[in-house]
Amino acid sequence: MRPPAGACVVDTRTGRIGIVMGHEGPYVRLRPYGGGREWDAAPGAVHRATPAERLRAATAHADALGRGEVP
Repeated sequence: MRPPAGACVVDTRTGRIGIVMGHEGPYVRLRPYGGGREWDAAPGAVHRATPAERLRAATAHADALGRGEVP
């Protein structure tokens, strides 16, 4: 799978949810939902996030904001 930039996907190797920033060589470049340090994932190891997975990421980010863990 080669998801387009801006798509919300799950890295199945780590379970992390990220936003596709682009493609770097054979890899998909991901940034965590809500921002942070990017990482690379193999195209075969990502799938589009379901609505429930996107909600989980948004809730985790909102909780972290509330605790003052992210700017």
